[in-house]
Amino acid sequence: MARILLVDDEPLLTESLEIILSMSGGHEIVGKAQNGVEALEILASKEVDIMMADLNMPRMGGIELIGKVRQLYPSVKTIVLTTFYDEKNISAAIAGGAAGYLLKDSGKDAIVSAVDRALKGQSVLDSKVMEKLTAMVSSAAPVSKDNTDIYEGKDLTEREIEICELIAEGCTNAQIASILFISEGTVKNYMSSIYDKFDIHDRAKLALLLKG
Repeated sequence: MARILLVDDEPLLTESLEIILSMSGGHEIVGKAQNGVEALEILASKEVDIMMADLNMPRMGGIELIGKVRQLYPSVKTIVLTTFYDEKNISAAIAGGAAGYLLKDSGKDAIVSAVDRALKGQSVLDSKVMEKLTAMVSSAAPVSKDNTDIYEGKDLTEREIEICELIAEGCTNAQIASILFISEGTVKNYMSSIYDKFDIHDRAKLALLLKG
């Protein structure tokens, strides 16, 4: 049974989420908080698998909370549930360690599915958020086509080349996972293989090489 913490300063929303998730089966709401400070107090005393949090809250907002949870409780998977999907918030949340980013109008089926997928280590993004993230990556400076010869002799797979290009564009492992629809753990495994094939074990040095 998934143990879920709901964090939002709108009590009606957390009550609705509690009903939706409890009725879906296999989910238990172990706490409800109205801000990041209250959420951390609950996390200090209860076992939590999934934290579903808004971004704009008093005392401590979602972005700061995500970072603290990743540091203090790395096993907890955080899903952002908000009305905001601007580039700044999306980038900050994913870079901070959020496993998912949903909008509040996603619907109950999407919310339940997001929890189940996050438990399996999968990234979960709302379609609007995915479009925004893809546009962000597309606007980044592309890998120079004149430097594709750096792949020669490295025996890279097609997936590894895709990841190399995203590394060159400055994407984090979490962003790569979201873009390619794979888990962050899978990205780390690919990264280990890429490091070995280039004989470079420093991300910054690898990114510089890939940028040409």
